[in-house]
Amino acid sequence: MNAKNTRTTLFLGAMLVAGAACKSGGTAASGGADASGGSILLQDPSGDDNGPGNYVYPTDKVYVKGAFDLRSLEVVPKGDTVEFHVKVGSRIEDPWDSKAWGGNGFSVQMAFIHIDMDHKAGSGVQDSLPGTNVRFAPDEAWDRVVLISPQGPTRVNAEIEQKASQWKDKIVVPQITRASGRTLIAVVSTKDLGGLPAAGWGYQVLMQSNEGFPAKTDLLTRKVNEYEGQHRFGGGTDYDNDPQVMDILASPAKGGADEATAQHEVLSKWNKEATEPKPEDLAVVPMVYPAP
Repeated sequence: MNAKNTRTTLFLGAMLVAGAACKSGGTAASGGADASGGSILLQDPSGDDNGPGNYVYPTDKVYVKGAFDLRSLEVVPKGDTVEFHVKVGSRIEDPWDSKAWGGNGFSVQMAFIHIDMDHKAGSGVQDSLPGTNVRFAPDEAWDRVVLISPQGPTRVNAEIEQKASQWKDKIVVPQITRASGRTLIAVVSTKDLGGLPAAGWGYQVLMQSNEGFPAKTDLLTRKVNEYEGQHRFGGGTDYDNDPQVMDILASPAKGGADEATAQHEVLSKWNKEATEPKPEDLAVVPMVYPAP
């Protein structure tokens, strides 16, 4: 599916309702899942797994084409649990034998699913988790973030405690994390999520790569450097001012620009001169609010 015909859609029960075009800044006309058990499908175009437009994969053969090409997020309420399905552009493999180190059956991908529950300024978190180097607008701050990592829960919780303890009540570590085909699957407790997905909730996925030996300030994320290397993305900087993100959910920009173009524009708005970046130097990513 190309960027021009990619659209946000909403499933309520068995009925498919086409998503309306989203406005700049990530807001949609209205809508979302409700407590009756409806699912949400948010789609993303293929071939935009290059961050602001110029990022490239590491050179090692384990980073196969499409591995970080986000294609869709599906949110499936199931009573006491909610499933999150993140589909990418290639089959998800386990080249580093994650089962041998207590992992979840895949090795390379990592996804951060952010959720805004109220679309209001003054609540939620504007900062992203350490190592992603982006921010959220005041009225699109996240209230929960679901981590889909190859690492087992013991390692993930230890990293959260060490690097993001101030938000640990908002970070959801799934009860079950696994991969199937091209899809990462996370099963989370509805209680941990703060309730069933509701109308008006916004979503954003930051597509990253699992780093088993991360920097001291990074939450299991892989660096984007100026030049690519065996296990480093290229196209960014050697500082922490560039978005450490390969793909995001993006809404069409004003003027009819497609989602890929909108993503490139969003992720290119960071201060390239800041060698010791402050929050205001980072790119601001939008939430996507499903339309009815």
